[in-house]
Amino acid sequence: MNRRQAVAGIAGLGLTGGTLWVAETGLPGMQSRGEEQLPIRLETLDARGSTAGEALVPTRDTVTVVDLFATWCAPCDDQLEVLNAIRPEYDDVSFISVTNERPSETLTRADIAEWWSRNDGAWTVGLDPGSELLSAFGAGGLPYIAITNENGTIEFGHSGLVGKETLRDQLDSLE
Repeated sequence: MNRRQAVAGIAGLGLTGGTLWVAETGLPGMQSRGEEQLPIRLETLDARGSTAGEALVPTRDTVTVVDLFATWCAPCDDQLEVLNAIRPEYDDVSFISVTNERPSETLTRADIAEWWSRNDGAWTVGLDPGSELLSAFGAGGLPYIAITNENGTIEFGHSGLVGKETLRDQLDSLE
C-alpha cells in the first residue's frame, strides 16, 4: 500500500466517524433535531414501489415504519427481507426506507434504485444525505428501524437487525 492509499483510507475513516458523531450529537452550537422536529421532508426516488418527488417522514396520521439503510450494508439487505415478509400483514401502516448516502458520480440515484429492486423493495425509498433522520431518531448504526405512532411520536427504535416477531409485536401494540 502506498502513502496516498493510506492517507485516503485514514481520511475516509475520519469522515465516516465524523458523520456518525454529528448524527449522534449534532453540530456544536446547534440544537439536535430530535423527535420534536419530525416530520422531515425528504427526496424520494423513482424505484419499484416509489416515485420521484418528496415525502414527509414519518407519514402524517399513520403508524410509520422507517428503515434506515445503506447500499453497502449487508445486514441492511437482511432487514429489507424481514420488512418484505411482514409488510403485507399491515395495510394501514406506512413503510419508508431511507439512505443517508449522497448520490455522486460513484453512487447514483439509479444505483440506489437498482439496489432497491435487487432487494425486492416495493415501497417508498428516499434520500437523507444530511443525516437528519439519523439524528432525529438517534440512530447509532445501520440498519436502524424506527416506528412512530399516528401522532409522529417515536415508539420504537433499534440499531441492528430486527426480527419479524419483534416488529409484529411493536406494530400490533400500535394498531
